[in-house]
Amino acid sequence: MKKIKVKCPAKINLTLEVLNKREDGFHNIKSIMQAISLYDYLTIEVQDSDTQSITLDGNSKEIPYNEKNLVHKAAALFLQKTGIQNQKISVHIEKNIPVEAGLAGGSTDAAGTFYALNEVYNNILTPKEINELCASLGSDLNFCLCGGTAICTGRGEKIQKIPTVEFWVSLIKPIEFGISAKEAYSKFSSLKNKSVPNNTEKLAQMITEGHFDKQLAYNSLENAVINDYPELTLIKSKYQNSLMSGSGPTFIVFEDEINIEFPPDKFIKIEKLKTVNSGIEIV
Repeated sequence: MKKIKVKCPAKINLTLEVLNKREDGFHNIKSIMQAISLYDYLTIEVQDSDTQSITLDGNSKEIPYNEKNLVHKAAALFLQKTGIQNQKISVHIEKNIPVEAGLAGGSTDAAGTFYALNEVYNNILTPKEINELCASLGSDLNFCLCGGTAICTGRGEKIQKIPTVEFWVSLIKPIEFGISAKEAYSKFSSLKNKSVPNNTEKLAQMITEGHFDKQLAYNSLENAVINDYPELTLIKSKYQNSLMSGSGPTFIVFEDEINIEFPPDKFIKIEKLKTVNSGIEIV
């Protein structure tokens, strides 16, 4: 039996500019994605068996532990790609990243699965092949794999790494609901005004020079969903410089603590998070 444990960082979007809808149904974007010090942990055990099996368990009641989970899909895809047979793969998911929160929790776990299994099987796939698997399974996996800070284009899978500027962030998210990417992009498509400010290039240049300006943080999807949820307008009213991450509904507060009170039965807050210059790593 072989065993490996990896940590999988959450991501935030410092910018997310939606450009246009593609023929495949996805949208082209320009985004600065940033890994932060909030992690899920995967413990993967692999052993020979008479049959092929993938089993999942974990500490969260909010995710499925079957074929619907991206971790299961990633493990199955890895086995299919490599042709490895007769393996029993068991994955324990320690879930710390909120679900359907715009923080790439599912994507980072799937990327971590690819990374961990490739390590277990002595790097049977090249980095290029692992990145191809990531792109086939979702738009955020390629970034989650490499982490740090990057300009992400295409539907998010094309990565251009840039330096990481260290600063603190906190997160606040409504408890009672999540927002799927499908919902957010569908609502964006119905907006009359889809203009973007080109903040990605401006902020990327500033970050490359070693600075960060929260005034340039921007998310095209925020205006598409915020008015449908009173909880989101409440966050924005109390922290006007906060920014929705990804498809939401988590908001980034560019401070180490959230000093304004929110009803604890309706909101969760995660404080004292740092930007990190890393992606999936072995623990």
